[in-house]
Amino acid sequence: MNQTKKLLIIGFVWPEPNSSAAGGRMMQLISIFKQNGFEITFASPALDSDFMVDLEAFGVEKRAIELNNSSFDEFITELNPDVVLFDRFMIEEQFGWRVSENCPKAIRLLDTEDLHCLRTARQKAFKENRVFELHDLLSEEVAKREIASILRCDLSFIISDFEMKLLKDVFKIDSNLLHYLPFLVDKMSEENLQELPSFEERKNFVFIGNFLHEPNWNTVQYLKETIWVEIKKQFPEAILEVYGAYPSQKVLQLHQPKNGFFIMGRAEDANEVVKNARIVLAPIRFGAGLKGKLLEAMQCGTPSATTTIGSEAMHDNLLWNGFITDDIQEFAKHAVTLYQNENLWKQAQKNGIAIVNECFQKSKYSDELINTINALLDDSENHRLHNFMGSLLQHHTLKSTKYMAKWIEAKNKN
Repeated sequence: MNQTKKLLIIGFVWPEPNSSAAGGRMMQLISIFKQNGFEITFASPALDSDFMVDLEAFGVEKRAIELNNSSFDEFITELNPDVVLFDRFMIEEQFGWRVSENCPKAIRLLDTEDLHCLRTARQKAFKENRVFELHDLLSEEVAKREIASILRCDLSFIISDFEMKLLKDVFKIDSNLLHYLPFLVDKMSEENLQELPSFEERKNFVFIGNFLHEPNWNTVQYLKETIWVEIKKQFPEAILEVYGAYPSQKVLQLHQPKNGFFIMGRAEDANEVVKNARIVLAPIRFGAGLKGKLLEAMQCGTPSATTTIGSEAMHDNLLWNGFITDDIQEFAKHAVTLYQNENLWKQAQKNGIAIVNECFQKSKYSDELINTINALLDDSENHRLHNFMGSLLQHHTLKSTKYMAKWIEAKNKN
């Protein structure tokens, strides 16, 4: 094995840490691998965007690749990585068989981001106006694809302990194929709080989220049509500023200054926006994974109001940095109280620091991650021997996906 280990990350999109939690998570992973001496290449079939991070400034080589094109085979054979990380299962579906065929010894990792099948099933139940049940997952087409992808990989990063339990209990996935890896941030102290704007220096409620993500759009609709009405009844002077990347026309149409409801568009600096707000509102009704906006609120010393879905798997048994409720009236009442009561607000702030330090410490998880990957590099043959279902799926997927991709490539050439 090379002294310097090579990591190839195949991205669904180019990282935009200021646009989404997914972009921030990817940069956290890149940081850990860089600190541990990996030589990193980041490849993606996505188009460049105005807001993508400058990967080369982080010492990462950037390479554009194409879907359904054998040029990827030449690229990966020449690169010959020790480890390949797929960003979401759709990318593993597209490129996993090519990696397996051209670099069979490379360790294949999957960063699920969140369980797409869980988000999809919850969204479907919500739209059908019924309670989501775990058995809904078993009939989901997306679940079949996503679980197959997890089985084909040597290790999958799971961001939520709720999802870890779900994968083991509902889908019966071997725990050796799963690695719990939440958001990873630096430790906070009381001194950090003193450097943040005070209660008096802050104003307004805020929501922030990428509008390409359906749960965010639904949350803003819910705020506008239902919750904001109740908040304004109790607190007529209240103002809500809604920030988010990629707002569509339907989002922009919700802008209503006379009602204190402002659609602000993309935040130039999300951290600054949240630091200067008094409360983050996040009445999320469906979704999966962890909510980056709520962790960001804690880091900014900004209490938040959310739902059970919003807070899922984020705080262990610790007190929330604000409140959690699914009841509309309770949500509005607590939001106004938290906004106006300085003592309550300061205690919520401290609760947030405790959650950051207990649940999301980079130092707590990064060494374990690298040790696990190094162990896989040393003994991948034995690891794969014990994953028969994975090798079975790899065999059949390689055959079917390979010939479909070759057919598409030939069709494109013609």
